[in-house]
Amino acid sequence: MRIGDSFFQGQYDKPIVNANASDVRAPGRKSSPAECETCKNRKYKDGSDEMVSFKSAAHISPEAAYGRVMAHEGEHVANAYKKAAEKGGKVVSAGVSIHTAICPECGRSYVSGGETRTQIKYYNESNPYQQDLKKTDADKYTGMNIDLVV
Repeated sequence: MRIGDSFFQGQYDKPIVNANASDVRAPGRKSSPAECETCKNRKYKDGSDEMVSFKSAAHISPEAAYGRVMAHEGEHVANAYKKAAEKGGKVVSAGVSIHTAICPECGRSYVSGGETRTQIKYYNESNPYQQDLKKTDADKYTGMNIDLVV
């Protein structure tokens, strides 16, 4: 074997075939991914009370579902930051989960939805406990850093 020759030479010369584009029915499946009615008729709808996309049910192709669902969940995150800014709060954490499932008809893996979790902390300046906490912090940190010129 010469330098530069690959051990797998010839193995990658064949074009890559999309496994989900097969028109051959797999054993135990009702249809192939190419003719699956369940995947063709799958619709996505948002169940929250926020103004975001997918308020009415809409079809997304299985190939585009991940990007569209991720963008949709990003709208929820953006709304959380907007809400926090309007009401004097701070977004402490924001997380997005994308859920997947297996189509019962053709066996293809697909994005079944998403979930956004956000936590916003609001500061209530009129609360006496918050005012006492600020006073205690001021007493604790006053004089901690001293800049002296010699």
